[in-house]
Amino acid sequence: MAKHSKSQRILTHAQVWTALDRLAERAGFSPSGLAKRAGLDPTTFNKSKRITGDGRERWPSTESVSKALAATNSSIETFVQLIGDGARGSQSVPLLGFAQAGAGGHFDDSGFPAGKGWDEAALPSTSDEHAYALEISGDSMKPTYRDGDVIVVSPGTPIRRGDRVVVKTTGGEVMVKELKRRTAKLLELQSVNPAHADRTLDANEVEWIARIVWVSQ
Repeated sequence: MAKHSKSQRILTHAQVWTALDRLAERAGFSPSGLAKRAGLDPTTFNKSKRITGDGRERWPSTESVSKALAATNSSIETFVQLIGDGARGSQSVPLLGFAQAGAGGHFDDSGFPAGKGWDEAALPSTSDEHAYALEISGDSMKPTYRDGDVIVVSPGTPIRRGDRVVVKTTGGEVMVKELKRRTAKLLELQSVNPAHADRTLDANEVEWIARIVWVSQ
């Protein structure tokens, strides 16, 4: 009978919950926000639910993980990658205040960070070398994002319907929205704050669009 290698990796309780946290973060949700989006009880992924009253580890069900993946348009391969990402540490990314993002000179024509005025922030590693962070100011994006939250934006990550995105218009306006629909001629965006109206932009009004992959809340 073959013996197990001492170096064999075993899936741990902490790794699975970390992967769920990272899945929520890269989609722009808190753990409770992800659970709600997945059609589950909002407390399903809360930290208080991860240990039972008598101190035993409580694991997420396969069904809840499956619904969370469907809600974020993610594959099981992505989830496995997020389990491994827990040990990857952080990287330094350019940081800019959201209020300054609309000013000229901070981005090149592709929507990549450029010019002066950027700070740096140590945040979870991403696979996009052009990723950057924006610090939210004010309450215009509540309840999704609050004053002081930091979002990581990845210009190189593919965008799908339902993703949270940052959009910059040719007029210099920068906004955070949820992508409802995208065609060759139009961009339909849903506001993350119910008090603000949804937006529809002509394609020629959009300078660039990039996906939000992580948020610190």
